Amino acid sequence: MKRMGMIFRAKANKALDRAEDPRETLDYSYQKQLELLQKVRRGVADVATSRKRLELQLNQLQGQSSKLEDQGRKALALGREDLAREALSRRQSLQQQVTDLETQHQTLQGEEEKLTLAAQRLQAKVDAFRTKKETIKATYTAAQAQTRIGEAVSGISEEMGDVGLAVQRAEDRTAQMQARAGAIDELLASGALDDPTGMAKDDLTAELDRISGGGDVELELQRMKAELAGGTSGGQQAIEGGQGGQAQQAPQQDQPRFDKQ
Repeated sequence: MKRMGMIFRAKANKALDRAEDPRETLDYSYQKQLELLQKVRRGVADVATSRKRLELQLNQLQGQSSKLEDQGRKALALGREDLAREALSRRQSLQQQVTDLETQHQTLQGEEEKLTLAAQRLQAKVDAFRTKKETIKATYTAAQAQTRIGEAVSGISEEMGDVGLAVQRAEDRTAQMQARAGAIDELLASGALDDPTGMAKDDLTAELDRISGGGDVELELQRMKAELAGGTSGGQQAIEGGQGGQAQQAPQQDQPRFDKQ
């Protein structure tokens, strides 16, 4: 089971490598970085919103504190010490809330500054990655085009390989047909096959043609000998003598063959 699982994972990994396009992977990674940057910016906006809400609450509480202080003074001026004491007591409670809100405000302000700095750094990284991504994509596209051109020129690409196989099959088929045609011609010439058109020569016709051709060669040879011996007239007589002898010998050679036939 372990071996089968390893084989399955190996084949799946190979299939994924073959199906993966680096340009698509880079675009997907860039998209994910943009989404992360958007989340960081949204977090900065949320923290800034909370900080702004605390500032509004602080301003409201500080206003109420100032109002209670004024009311305590007026009450004390009117001789109402009890009212002045109550106003100062409420003002002290508000001051505690103001102190807590100021602490939270400082904390949120620090978080906001950190997130803003992180967003700026992430923005710089995303911009650098985008530049690098486009460079890698352009380089990959150029290398892919160069590879396809090289494969097409060398004939090792799948398309050119199919064309090469088709050409090879056509050449083999042509050579086979030529060999078959030559074999049929030889069989027709030897008489092993009958020619339905009646154009093929039988053995007798072939023998007569051979004798006729041989006689022409003999005449030409005698003429050349006569020319070398000197004298056109002597050579002409030798040729005429050869023609007479050939004419007399031809029936003697042909007659037995006609008798056999």
